[in-house]
Amino acid sequence: MTPGFLRKALGFTLVGMTLSLKAADWPQYRGPHTDGTTEDVVAKKWPATGPKAVWKAPTTDGFSSFTLGGGHLYTMVGRVIQGAYQEVCVALDAKTGKEVWAQPLTPVKFDGQANAGEPNNNGGEGPRSTPTYDDGKVYALGAKLLLKCFDAKSGKVLWSEDLITKHAGRNITWDNAASPLVEGNLVFVAGGGPGEGLLGFDKKTGKVAWKGEDDKMTHATPIAATILGTRQVIFFTQSGLVSVVPESGKVLWRHPFKFSVSTAASPVVGGDIVYCAAGYGVGASAAKISKVGTGFHATELWRLQGNKPVANHWSTPVYKDGYLYGMFSFKDYGKGPMKCVELLTGQVKWEQPNFGSGQVILAGDTVVALSDKGEVVLVDPSPSGYKELARADVLDGKCWSTPAVSNGRLYARSTKEAVCLDLSSKTAMLK
Repeated sequence: MTPGFLRKALGFTLVGMTLSLKAADWPQYRGPHTDGTTEDVVAKKWPATGPKAVWKAPTTDGFSSFTLGGGHLYTMVGRVIQGAYQEVCVALDAKTGKEVWAQPLTPVKFDGQANAGEPNNNGGEGPRSTPTYDDGKVYALGAKLLLKCFDAKSGKVLWSEDLITKHAGRNITWDNAASPLVEGNLVFVAGGGPGEGLLGFDKKTGKVAWKGEDDKMTHATPIAATILGTRQVIFFTQSGLVSVVPESGKVLWRHPFKFSVSTAASPVVGGDIVYCAAGYGVGASAAKISKVGTGFHATELWRLQGNKPVANHWSTPVYKDGYLYGMFSFKDYGKGPMKCVELLTGQVKWEQPNFGSGQVILAGDTVVALSDKGEVVLVDPSPSGYKELARADVLDGKCWSTPAVSNGRLYARSTKEAVCLDLSSKTAMLK
């Protein structure tokens, strides 16, 4: 074996090892960084027949997304149990799609739904909150604000906390859709009453670590981010953006933002700029965060009102190199566009129709989109124009959930079925 061959082989091995170390589970709603991004990569070219489906499995009602950890996928579905329609937290084997365990939360009839579980009802078709995985445990926040912690392997209930009865909880029209955020040793949720609108629970015991503020909840999931060197948790409440110190709940900064009917997209952080948006005629805004001494301040850069040109109903865009990529539309089902928006100005650089109310993530340097009709589309993120890399129709049913990528595999679901796609390749792994 020649030295050159050894160097080449070693180089390939090191690349593979590096990528393997970078590849991560998808433990929370919108991924390992709560921002829709992962260092994992996907193949940018597919066979003419599309990517290989590792498995497909039926799922019952729900817009809950997948999370992944410990070899299992976790999601929420709607099922009739003992004559009552209930939210159920489900674990699937990530390799096969077979159900491992299922645990009900509470009976529920989603507001705005004539009959829960019926097709084409315009309103709900089941749960919308996504479970969170962390260190062998799964956390689920139900529509009725019941927070439960399960053992990830067995589904055994470890602890539960009812925000309505124990924290004077104030639910929202159409009930909760936000997912619990785990950061450090705590689980973060909104939904409590005056003086405890924001809550941090010890993730091991369920005991209250801190509570504070009078903010009323929205359907938006909080995020964790580092801004100007400071780690923080950002809630999107009916008052606007609220950033807090994770360990104590102390407010770092606020950015007021109008609430109307429903705010469902999470905030997006790009450097020291934070973006937020809502439908129902509200629009979008971006705030620049500054720091003087130990104090933080949010200064609005721009604000655009209305459902066009920049607004997100529940689809949260991803950020890359100064630009946002995602589905910017309001109730434009099937036809709504993907857009590229400059974060600094709010200017739309391009738009491409027919994605509807789907979702996007960023895997490595590739935008992975799931349209609301079940197409997976790969897009090269560039402000110069829309460049599609690959497309495949992979799911039946309504797709309002966010896809997940881990170790070259994509996991996605609709209101009817779930799929695991092999998006890895030797070419992709060696890039």
